[in-house]
Amino acid sequence: MFKHKYLIKILIILLSVFFYSITNAEDIFLSLKKNKVNVRYGPSLESPVKFIYKKINLPVKQIDKKENFRRIIDLKNNSGWIHSSQLKPVNSIIPIKDKILFKEPSNFSRPIAKIQTGRVLIIEKCVSNWCKIKTGNFKGWIKINKVWGFTK
Repeated sequence: MFKHKYLIKILIILLSVFFYSITNAEDIFLSLKKNKVNVRYGPSLESPVKFIYKKINLPVKQIDKKENFRRIIDLKNNSGWIHSSQLKPVNSIIPIKDKILFKEPSNFSRPIAKIQTGRVLIIEKCVSNWCKIKTGNFKGWIKINKVWGFTK
C-alpha cells in the first residue's frame, strides 16, 4: 500500500514537470527562404501541395518537425509542412497592430512612417525592446511589442 502511494506521487511529480516544460518552451520562428514555397499536407515530397506562399522572408512558427520537414503555422492560422531547405532562421516580423517607425530607438525620436498591420519587416538588429527594421524604402526603429515572429 505504501509503495503504491509513493509511486503515484512520483508519477504525478514527473508528469507535472513534463507538462510544465512543454507549456513554457519558447516558440521557434523561422522565415521563408524563397519567393515561392510549397506547403504540403504531410512531411514528404510525395505529399500533395496544400498551398503556396509567395512572400520571401515571411515569418512562420514551427509547431512540429519530422526528419527534413517542419510543420508550421502562420499569422492567419494556415498550417502545413515545409521542407527545411525552404526555411531559414527568423529575420522578419509582422506587426499585429499599426506601429510608428522612429529614426532612433526612443519614443522621443523623430517619427519616420506609420507601419500598417500585416506588413513584413526585415530585422537588422534588436536592442532592448526595440528593433531596427527595413521595409520598402524605409529604415528605422520600432517597439517589438505586438508583433508576430519575435521571441526574446
